[in-house]
Amino acid sequence: MAELSTPMRVYVAAGRFTESEPDLPELAAQIRALLAVVAADEAWRRFLPGYAPPSVREICAALEPVEMHEAAAFLAWVAAVDLVWPSHRHLPAEAAERAADRVVSLLGPETSWWTNHDAGCGAVNGLTPLFDSLLAGTDGEHFALALQIADD
Repeated sequence: MAELSTPMRVYVAAGRFTESEPDLPELAAQIRALLAVVAADEAWRRFLPGYAPPSVREICAALEPVEMHEAAAFLAWVAAVDLVWPSHRHLPAEAAERAADRVVSLLGPETSWWTNHDAGCGAVNGLTPLFDSLLAGTDGEHFALALQIADD
């Protein structure tokens, strides 16, 4: 996941759950922890005065499922393509695709993937007051998160 990270733009986290039989609320708790990292980052504090990450319940409500066959491409997009200026790249496309394919492969075919995007209409259920895009996956034991954040 570290290969998909970009300072001040794309934040990532990965690990193993400590809870037995984790589900969406435990994944949402990890997302909330990543949002807290963004909120504490000096680069974003001035854009997020008074911001507190949404509750686990609110995060769960903001998430939409992503089909397994779309996960690697979506992960590469979150890591590489700027939300506000799509012609700007945070990472070279090939590097992002290679790293995303590896992450998806390591988590395996039984992984559940989630995003704050509604794939049907393209709307985003923002997790911050800024532009953000999230992809989160879990195989029931491990998790992987990528969050891009941008201001206008």
